[in-house]
Amino acid sequence: MDVMERALEFENRKMSGMTTSNRVEASREVKALILELNERYKISKDLEIMDVMKRLTVIKRKIEKRLNGNLTV
Repeated sequence: MDVMERALEFENRKMSGMTTSNRVEASREVKALILELNERYKISKDLEIMDVMKRLTVIKRKIEKRLNGNLTV
């Protein structure tokens, strides 16, 4: 499966009702996808890849925010 297809599949995946271990797994998966897309973006400079990376980063931040809890003081 192509990295773009996996990224789009991940983006459309349901994120509600996840357990903590599922969130950790999803966070690692999205991080790996972003890194793979970044390597591809360095070569092609395709703006579509950049848009997908930005959307995945937003999802990753939401997952990690939920994992870390409210750490503001």
